[in-house]
Amino acid sequence: MDPRHALGARAEDVAAGWLEQQGWTVLARRWRMPRGELDLICTDREAVLVGVEVKVRSTARSGSGPDSVDARRVLRLRAALAAYAGSSRVPRAGVRLDLVSLSPHGGRWWIVRLPGIDAW
Repeated sequence: MDPRHALGARAEDVAAGWLEQQGWTVLARRWRMPRGELDLICTDREAVLVGVEVKVRSTARSGSGPDSVDARRVLRLRAALAAYAGSSRVPRAGVRLDLVSLSPHGGRWWIVRLPGIDAW
């Protein structure tokens, strides 16, 4: 496996575990449809269905995780979340897209969650 893909898969695992520690439920990982993919699909503590884009950066050379999520990507993520929501019977109190940005630091992870990126 390409080291970048391995780092991305590890970051998704860390993000999923961190969200579960916050009381969230992970419903799906790497959910795909023809026009997009969601790294994680969860319900938060308030039963909101949340599509989570996970971004990891091992260095600051290519910018931060949030820098890589432009309006086009948000539209694709929104379409994927709408498709999942339409095909799922999970009870929900709303729908939202969040970004979880991770950076490894000395054997630990620095994690930041940006809620509601679809409102940008």
